[in-house]
Amino acid sequence: MHRRKLSLLIAAAGMLASSLAAAAYPDHAIKLIVPYAPGGTTDLIARIVAPRMGAALGQSIVIENKPGAGGAIGSAYAARQAPDGYTIVMAVESSHAVNPSVHSHPTYDPVKDFSPISNLANVLGVLDVNGKSSIKTFAQLIEQLKADPGKFSYGSSGNGGYSHLFGQRFIASTGTHMLHVPYKGLGPALTALLSDQIQVVFDNLPSSAGQIASGSLRALAVAAPQRVKSMPDVPTYAEVGYPELNTPSWFGLAAPKGLPAAKLEVLNQAVKTALADPEVVAQIDRQGAVVDYTSPEEFAKVIRESNERWQGVVKAINFQKM
Repeated sequence: MHRRKLSLLIAAAGMLASSLAAAAYPDHAIKLIVPYAPGGTTDLIARIVAPRMGAALGQSIVIENKPGAGGAIGSAYAARQAPDGYTIVMAVESSHAVNPSVHSHPTYDPVKDFSPISNLANVLGVLDVNGKSSIKTFAQLIEQLKADPGKFSYGSSGNGGYSHLFGQRFIASTGTHMLHVPYKGLGPALTALLSDQIQVVFDNLPSSAGQIASGSLRALAVAAPQRVKSMPDVPTYAEVGYPELNTPSWFGLAAPKGLPAAKLEVLNQAVKTALADPEVVAQIDRQGAVVDYTSPEEFAKVIRESNERWQGVVKAINFQKM
């Protein structure tokens, strides 16, 4: 009897200690790994949300950029960290669905190696041409591509990246042909587009919104539920007859697998608080994105279904895995 009471007391003490530890979390800064270079869409979204999350948590969130290999270097690094809640990572469609789908031996499993926290935003895609191009509309682009299939090239952030595969989806859907030119990021690809070295870039809207507004680039279509307020004359892919291309890209947060449920809940609620802030919503909206708070379970489903979809795309376009 005494042993049973002692066991119960020990168990109760353990639960209390666990509860107190969770209540104290976080007690120092949290590191947020961004697996892409500064200035890109992933980095922009992280830097908008992190300060407001940090305020909700009572601790700073320090961003650490670990770019390379289409997001694989930073994502693999994050997957290897202790699941203590002090290292989290930007989990985005490119790094957590596209990249693993194009590698024969990926260095991390986007489904099994992470504890999803929440989605943050759905970023709209845009089809860009040079602002001085004679091509003014989506229909004119398709006409030109079919009239002279060897003339046009499109740039991407690199082989096997989101913009590369989206371009291949575009080619398959429209029955056209373009040469793919890989760059070390979408920034260099846009520079090449502005200097007429290539003719098309499939970009995330935040990266090129400023140049579209200035007239340096021209948007021909957007991947969005409806037309973008700041570009009311630009149709969605669905409007021009290609609804299968009308899919925004998700940008969320995850932690290494095994994050305790109590800490996961704390982080998820901090995201919820941040995304309810009108200024955060406005900043994300100005980037050409839409706020999208989710539960961890909902975000896990998004990641799982996106992996299934992109694996199907890779198979459909006969992409040679790297």
